[in-house]
Amino acid sequence: MLEVLRRRAVTDTVAVVTRYFGGVLLGAGGLIRAYGQSVSDALEVVGVLEHRRLRLVEVAVGYDRAGRLENDLRASPYLVHATRFGDLARFEIGLAPGEGPAFEGWLADLTNGEAATTELGDRWVVHRG
Repeated sequence: MLEVLRRRAVTDTVAVVTRYFGGVLLGAGGLIRAYGQSVSDALEVVGVLEHRRLRLVEVAVGYDRAGRLENDLRASPYLVHATRFGDLARFEIGLAPGEGPAFEGWLADLTNGEAATTELGDRWVVHRG
């Protein structure tokens, strides 16, 4: 069970498997395979959540640019944490340490410098991996 978690690089996690004996003796190898498969199946069904400390930046653009920008953001390596629509389209982007300058340059090129950014500070962000 632990080896399945290690292979998938899952940390800070506990896996519990309960086997009700149905009269079939599996042996040591069979139990290892059955328990490992149970953990693997559970990870496939439930998925994995990743908790990361990121710097959040809000990007605001007019609606004429919002659709294309959102598509480009979702195709980029940057994490789109939230979207809000009001007077402007606003996207919260999570940046890992050191990604700020590259993101600012990428965004300026993409929007011809028209996107306004606001620092929102560092936060723990949960992302489905």
